[in-house]
Amino acid sequence: MTLTTVVASTRPGRVGRSVADWFTARAAEHDRFESHLVDLRELALPFYDEPHPPALRQYTKSHTVEWSRIVAASDAFVFVTPEYNGGFPAPLKNAWDYLVVEWQHKPAAFVSYGGVSAGTRAVQMAKQVVANLRMLPIGPTVSIPFVNEVVADGVFRPGKIHETAAEQVLDELARTAGVMRGLRGGMY
Repeated sequence: MTLTTVVASTRPGRVGRSVADWFTARAAEHDRFESHLVDLRELALPFYDEPHPPALRQYTKSHTVEWSRIVAASDAFVFVTPEYNGGFPAPLKNAWDYLVVEWQHKPAAFVSYGGVSAGTRAVQMAKQVVANLRMLPIGPTVSIPFVNEVVADGVFRPGKIHETAAEQVLDELARTAGVMRGLRGGMY
């Protein structure tokens, strides 16, 4: 199965990429997944610019076709997100809004980070959005409070609690992704 980890933050100086690099490497060690990383800063989707609603899948832009291909080929997702003003970053919502069918019947997990709240409010809002896309937001998450205390020289240094939480996320994603694959049967 293919697991795609998505880096939600696109701002300069972000720590999200280092957290996502750790999680992607951790997922690659899990025997049930082929692990991939998508950095929304590198993907560089403009704000939604297709002339047709995404449910029609009548894409006219090459960036949309490429994003559709990536999402359609994935069996499960992990969204690595900070919390901005109590919510998730706009580039993440934009990435979700580009597509509809490609997201359906796939599990979604979250790795969040920030200050004292560890990005948990962003995750609660994000779960509502992915549920509307007919994804299944799983229960286990990885929450990283005071993230700057565990990033040194641009590298995330996970503790035992992060490693344990990552294992729980990966195990639950593996269970649900296999079952949900059957729900998609020939959708693409």
